[in-house]
This record gives sequence, C-alpha cells and structure tokens, in this order.
Amino acid sequence: MDAEQLKGSSRRWMNAALAAFVEGPEHHDFAVHHAGVATEHLLKAYLAGLHPALIVDGGHFDSLLHATGLGSHAGPLTKVKTIGLIEAHTRVTKLLPGKIQIEKKDLAPLADARNGVAHSAIHDSTQSEAVFTACLRLVDPILEELKVDPNSYWGPYLVLHDKLVEEQVRQERVAAEALLVKARSLFEQRFGHMSHKERDVVLAAITSKPMITMDQEAPRECPACGSQGWVAGEVEAVHIYNDGQVTVDPEEVLLNPHAFQCAACDLEVGTKLLIHLGDLAHGIFLNRDNIEPPVDEGLSRGR
Repeated sequence: MDAEQLKGSSRRWMNAALAAFVEGPEHHDFAVHHAGVATEHLLKAYLAGLHPALIVDGGHFDSLLHATGLGSHAGPLTKVKTIGLIEAHTRVTKLLPGKIQIEKKDLAPLADARNGVAHSAIHDSTQSEAVFTACLRLVDPILEELKVDPNSYWGPYLVLHDKLVEEQVRQERVAAEALLVKARSLFEQRFGHMSHKERDVVLAAITSKPMITMDQEAPRECPACGSQGWVAGEVEAVHIYNDGQVTVDPEEVLLNPHAFQCAACDLEVGTKLLIHLGDLAHGIFLNRDNIEPPVDEGLSRGR
C-alpha cells in the first residue's frame, strides 16, 4: 500500500515489458503481461498516495482496517485484497476527470491479454502493439500527476515510447478525419437538395435535444456539418481559491465531455477521438441551477 514502492515496482515491470517488446513478436506475450502489471501498479501508486484505502477491496473489512491504520484488529497483511486494473482505472478516471484519455473498453483487451498469458499462456499477437501502446498512453498522465520524470521511468526506452504513442495518435487522427468525411457526405445526401430556409427548419427540429445522455449534456457545434450537436459527460464542482480559503462556486460547474453526437450528420465520437476534433474535449462551464442530478462536491478541482 506504499505509493513509493508501487511507483518503483511499476517502473521495473515496465522496463521488463519494453525489453520484451523490442525482442520481437515471439516475446510480446511477456510484453503485454508485464505492461499490464506496470500500469496497474502505477494507477495504485496514485491512489495510495491520496489514501491507502483507495486501492483496497471495499467489501473486505480486514483490508480496510489495514488501509486505515487499524491493522492490529485485522488478519495478516499478506491477506489484504486490493482492486484490479479495471477498477483502479475507474477510480483514477473519477479523480482525474478529463485527464485520462484511455477508456475502460480500451483496457479490456489489456486485462484479457495479461490474464490470458498469466493463467493459460494464451495471447492474441495481432493485438499486442495496440494493447501495449494503450498502456503507455495511460501511464503518461499518471506520471505527470505523480511528478515522476519520464526519463527516469522509461529509461533507455523513451524514444520507443514516443514512437509508439506518435503512431497510435496518427492512426486516431486518420480515423477522426474519416468520420468527418463520412458525416459530411451523409449531411449533403440528406439536406443538399433543400433550400436554406427548409434546411434550417428541419435542423432546428432534429438537433434540439441530445441523443446521448450521461451526467449532463451541452450543445456544441458539429465539426463536420456545422449543425448543433451535443456533448455528454460528467460534471464536477468548481472550487474557488482566495486568500487561502477554498469555497465551492455557487454559480458554475464544469462539464467534462466524454462523447459527442450530431443528429444532422450522424457524427458520433467517443473519448478517444474527441481530442482530435478541435475543442470538443475541452471542459465547459455551465450554470449550476440547470444541472441535474446534483453535483458531487467531492470530485471538484480549482480554477
């Protein structure tokens, strides 16, 4: 449950993963397994740095006792039950809204690969590079939060890390552009024959309400067709810092977008590609009076 120990462990596992990766496809089973362990340990390092209780299984009381300094009332420390990779990602994403670009569904292949290698030596080699690079991109913002020097973490493999991330980002940009081209074509098929007046009437009707729902939605201009689309995501309170005093902004909250959809051209984008479509991924300040359900004040950040 020690954050420094977890950080050190993560670095060692990641270096072993990178060493295996450069040996070629026949070693990629070790690479994805070790990268999975490294990523889990770094996520837990961030959580444990806030409080050790954040990495334990909430349903296991002895583990909670150890995490809260009451271990004398519990069983041996070696019996502590902690969360796994997916749950650690969920908790960190909740605590760092907008900073983690790797979604839960992107981690499923990683968890499967790590467990498959560990328990039955099964590994889909065709997915190894994508799975591996997802680890690298998840680790980067955590290193930044922990103020860990990337050179010390990645060591001699920093250039490889940069190349792998750069290639995956390039592929995502291509995918985002393909979505835009498809959406523009569909928009033209639907509305190209209409007069501007007719088009405006139809668009006002079909774009007036969001097609996706999360904690909160907000209208945004579609980057493909210019119509009104909607972003949806989670809301958090805004803290105001003034002369050492911290108060909650009584008027505004911050919406962190996770998805965008446009009814006019059927453009639909998730978290991974939002960052490649202008400012769609940027947080939006909203009037608190219009937010339902109530904002969780415990998940806020200052401005």
